Amino acid sequence: MKILVVFHSMYGHVKQMAEAVAEGAKEIDGSEVKIVKVRETLSDDILEKMGCKDSVKQMSTEYDEATLEDLEEADAIIFGTPTRYGNMSAQMKAYLDSTVSLWSKGALVGKVGGVFTSTATQHGGQESTILSFHTVLLHHGMLISGLPYTFEGLSQVDKISGGTPYGASTIAGGDGGLSPTDVDLEGAKFQGRHIAEITKKLKQ
Repeated sequence: MKILVVFHSMYGHVKQMAEAVAEGAKEIDGSEVKIVKVRETLSDDILEKMGCKDSVKQMSTEYDEATLEDLEEADAIIFGTPTRYGNMSAQMKAYLDSTVSLWSKGALVGKVGGVFTSTATQHGGQESTILSFHTVLLHHGMLISGLPYTFEGLSQVDKISGGTPYGASTIAGGDGGLSPTDVDLEGAKFQGRHIAEITKKLKQ
């Protein structure tokens, strides 16, 4: 059972969430989990001005670049993207736009899919990003899974954290200075495990 985690990250927040998703998926017997990152399309000059050139370069040494073959070979695909004005990042969109050959032959139909994200602020578009991302998965005929309320962290209100029923999330801060909270990472881990469990049942 192959579980693929595909992420785009610039400051490392979505990368941390991706690793937690993968950790959760690995808890299910029979899971073979792979993490890949989408290609960065911004120039080094722009990344330098944004203060994330070093982190982007570091991530490129840690994870291979996502290919179409990765998607085709997977039984379940969990996507992670930062939010850009309530939508996925352009880098992730460019990767998805390259999947027309998979769409034309129905290569992703019936695979389980999920999405997790990050935003700069508490109300920065986490839910709209995940929901709009779901549209792409539906066009590919995928079966969508979110983060159910059996994850108790969704109901906590005593501190600021991410988390939506549509998928795990975290708050990065306007300057990227925040880190995923324990609740955020546990939510990501829960989502990974949950999707792996569903995938295993579908393959039985």
